[in-house]
Amino acid sequence: MPDIVVFNAPWGSSLKWMTGLSMLLLISVALAGFLKGPRDNLVWVLSLVVLPLGILVIATCFMIRGYVVTPDTLLVQRLGWHTKLELADLRSVVVDSQAMRGSIRTFGNGGLFSISGAFWNQRLGAYRAFATDPAHAVLLKFTDRVVVITPEDPQALVEKLTELRVLSKEGPNRS
Repeated sequence: MPDIVVFNAPWGSSLKWMTGLSMLLLISVALAGFLKGPRDNLVWVLSLVVLPLGILVIATCFMIRGYVVTPDTLLVQRLGWHTKLELADLRSVVVDSQAMRGSIRTFGNGGLFSISGAFWNQRLGAYRAFATDPAHAVLLKFTDRVVVITPEDPQALVEKLTELRVLSKEGPNRS
């Protein structure tokens, strides 16, 4: 179907490193907790075995796999589900590789399978990120919020969303 376009979400080197190190740490803690600790102590097992593995499983579910553009929505593909962004209130879309520079994570994930959640920086203010490689950032400004995504081909995504916005404002061609 030509009205639906899929964009991959490539992992940047910082995400690869953060994910690898975080996985190593979480699995090491769980393994050490299981092998070295008292298995009959519920607090020990929950905090040093279940919690690290639970963090790993939950973060995996929130992984950003790609983006799907339809005529009226942008779907952020996750593992087994998606986050839906309605395009009706989209006001501008631009490639901005510096969009996430100097950001502070206010709530979310800063590098275990994705960079996602609520962030803030001086230039954008509060914004939401669904990212895997900040160097590929696309800045979406809606009426009431700002969103950063990171598709493999930022310019192609901007062109597609711009085309859809123009078509939706003009209405269908009635020749």
